Amino acid sequence: MSDVRAVREGEEIDLSALNAFLAANSAGTGRIERVEQFGGGFSNLTYLLHQAHGSIVLRRPPFGVPKGTAHDVIREWRILTVLHERGVSVPRPLAACEDDHVLGAPFYLMERVDGIILREPLREVPAADMMRRLDDALLDTLVSIHRVDAADAAIAALGRRDGYVERQVSGWTKRWHASRTDDVPAMDEVALWLGAHQPAQAGAVLVHNDFKFDNLVLDRGDAGRVRAVLDWEMATLGDPLLDVGTTLGYWVEASDPSAFRALGLGVTALAGNYTRAELWERYLEKAGRAPADPLFYYVFGVFKIAGIAQQIYARFRAGHTSDERFARLGDVVRLLGATARSAIERNSLAPTKGGSSR
Repeated sequence: MSDVRAVREGEEIDLSALNAFLAANSAGTGRIERVEQFGGGFSNLTYLLHQAHGSIVLRRPPFGVPKGTAHDVIREWRILTVLHERGVSVPRPLAACEDDHVLGAPFYLMERVDGIILREPLREVPAADMMRRLDDALLDTLVSIHRVDAADAAIAALGRRDGYVERQVSGWTKRWHASRTDDVPAMDEVALWLGAHQPAQAGAVLVHNDFKFDNLVLDRGDAGRVRAVLDWEMATLGDPLLDVGTTLGYWVEASDPSAFRALGLGVTALAGNYTRAELWERYLEKAGRAPADPLFYYVFGVFKIAGIAQQIYARFRAGHTSDERFARLGDVVRLLGATARSAIERNSLAPTKGGSSR
């Protein structure tokens, strides 16, 4: 499906400045004639640039955010360049601009990979056997990312090999406290629990850090084939099990409370999908890893996603964006905090029987 639409008010691109940059830098792209915006996603802004013959994609940071790794599109450009050269399924990078004066922020251009992005609402609901095949394709792709040679100097340069779990827990805890707009006791409790229950690091591999269905481009002729993986801005060298934990955090089950299923992530709740527990076991099997308790990784994934939502909500509250989708993110943070706390209390990834966001 496609979520391309008119550019949101306040997020327009200076087309004349962009075309002047392209002409001056021999970027290998034609003149841009029209701009649309991809409406999905809550992170870096993504635009579809139409040329006389075809189209390309532009990525830039959101308006009103400070410079940092989470929105460092030049770092993402460099990652794409490295991965594309090594045969990883990513869009081909075309050009990058670090000069804020062109469009008001750094940006980069990449090829548009045509295909299906599995995101609600769906025009057609895949059959149960197709959903199971898609789940396996997702896992196979994640395993292949984790098997990229971490000894390769360019991959190794993405992050430090040691201390990843502690850095992630402390980092997301700090981001939660720095961006909080309201009291959410469940988030504070979960942060303390994560700090006290950190497992030993399970290795150091290339991790995507935001791996989910709507960051995959599926082949139109064979939806079980992944053509490209998108949104690499948080990629680094880290613990593969934490990467799976983030995927689990996005994984909604059919029996989850209605409020959780209403988050718009419910493709995974359709008939035929693995449960969160099954997804974890299937990953371990495909990756050839020993059995491991998934609770910490799942709780961390939910907490991290809540932290991402809170940072976006804080921008909305501060007036840096008028995107109406962001207005409800305060409720999403409370729901996710309650979900993580409930998983700790029940020692389980299984759906809760309530859905309280107290």
